[in-house]
Amino acid sequence: MAPKVLVSDKLSETAVQIFRDRGIEVDFEPTLGKDKDALAAKIGDYDGLAIRSATKVTDKILEAATNLKVVARAGIGTDNVDKVAASKAGVIVMNTPFGNMITTAEHAIAMMFAVARQIPEASASTHAGKWEKSKFMGVELTNKTLGVIGAGNIGGIVCDRALGLKMKVVAYDPFLSEEKADSMGVEKVELDELLARADFITLHVPLIDATRNILSRENLLKTKAGVRIINCARGGLVDEEALADLLKSGHVAGAAFDVFAEEPATENPLFNLPNVVCTPHLGAATTEAQENVALQVAEQMSDYLLTGAVQNALNMPSVTAEEAKVMGPWIKLAEHLGAFVGQMTDEPVKAVNILYDGVASEMNLKALDCAVIAGLMKPQTPDVNMVSAPVVAADRGIKTSTTTQAKGGTFDGYIKVTVVTANRERSIAGTVFSDGKPRFIQIKGINIDAEIGSHMLYTTNDDVPGIIGTLGKTMGENGVNIANFTLGRKETGGDAIALLYVDHGISDDVLNTLRDTGLFNSVSPLEFDV
Repeated sequence: MAPKVLVSDKLSETAVQIFRDRGIEVDFEPTLGKDKDALAAKIGDYDGLAIRSATKVTDKILEAATNLKVVARAGIGTDNVDKVAASKAGVIVMNTPFGNMITTAEHAIAMMFAVARQIPEASASTHAGKWEKSKFMGVELTNKTLGVIGAGNIGGIVCDRALGLKMKVVAYDPFLSEEKADSMGVEKVELDELLARADFITLHVPLIDATRNILSRENLLKTKAGVRIINCARGGLVDEEALADLLKSGHVAGAAFDVFAEEPATENPLFNLPNVVCTPHLGAATTEAQENVALQVAEQMSDYLLTGAVQNALNMPSVTAEEAKVMGPWIKLAEHLGAFVGQMTDEPVKAVNILYDGVASEMNLKALDCAVIAGLMKPQTPDVNMVSAPVVAADRGIKTSTTTQAKGGTFDGYIKVTVVTANRERSIAGTVFSDGKPRFIQIKGINIDAEIGSHMLYTTNDDVPGIIGTLGKTMGENGVNIANFTLGRKETGGDAIALLYVDHGISDDVLNTLRDTGLFNSVSPLEFDV
């Protein structure tokens, strides 16, 4: 059955057609997102939800979205999506961070020009029939110092454009290396130095705890007299009350804001002040950007629903289409390894230690980690998946650690999972053969080669005669067909295991019959989603 996607906001018809061309059933209802009750009534039928800013994806909407796998926002901001609730519900949240980078950067440059030359006020004055040439004395950008707070994707484009305008650029970004700064042609500085040197300051960082009010009253007072400040990133990065006071005092010569602490902004301390340019969050408002993010969201959602490729996800590691093809069997193996120890563990798990060897160590380990944890949690939490599993595990206080090593044995690569509880450790390892099929290769330190099936039986015993005969006889007498039979032991007379792949589930009567023989230390049925 083809996946179904609901588009609940205004989106390009070209984007909608992409879904159809990719074989996805799509319903285009661009006003539905404004009616939360109507959305809640319909959302249960869909695998994907494509939105812009009008649709609010709340915990109530997610509760009704029983089939939903992905929510994708055409644009960068996802404040209208409850990402914590989405993660717990196992729903991937995507955005499209690259579709409007250029247009947002260009808007910041335009706002810088506007405030440097007081263009909006001069335009309004001229429209009013006045001719006030002397009133609107501006400043040049050439040879001025631009301070860029946040030199990532958008900030980097602003740096490039500013250099083209013959400005000197200093950048504050904790994640910007000296080498990267040199290649960009900018000077990396600390925040206090930027504040003291910059003639213009532009912000290009997300709103997080570390950046909230990064231009506080205290920091604004550290700025160079006559500075002009541009914010086309996020409201809340600047103390707007403090900035208004410094504009009135003349310490700040001008400001240009496209974003505000409260939006829609119908009132704000910056409104109606001289040489303050305000626009209603227009950073991404170009024809090209709107089309780009719409097309990008359609492609991303289609790729995920059809191939498992994850791009620009905010609550799950991204997996490219190429990675998805190569990693598919390894992700399945990781789930099986987690499922094995999850089904064998009946006490609280304290930690999960994952070892990646050889080729496995070179893959997308975050995605593999999620698969292991999902497999581990599923026996107790059947609805868990790769998105929600890490959240569930963290809520239960389970610590996950990852180790990598170069090829260390017979296989090109393998994964070993060790689960730690208060009383014991339990481990299992597996690999993927050249045929693309996952195999278990070690349990309890005992080497094996076991094909993985939907229904399996795992037994432990002392290495004594009669185990094979007892297992075969009991299965045969009870109509259980054995598809594959694997034995292993550490040493003669020591610990031994058996792993049977059978055609269907094994009844409690059969399990009890085996236990009653007294030959087995443990008898455990296992189920795997193969």
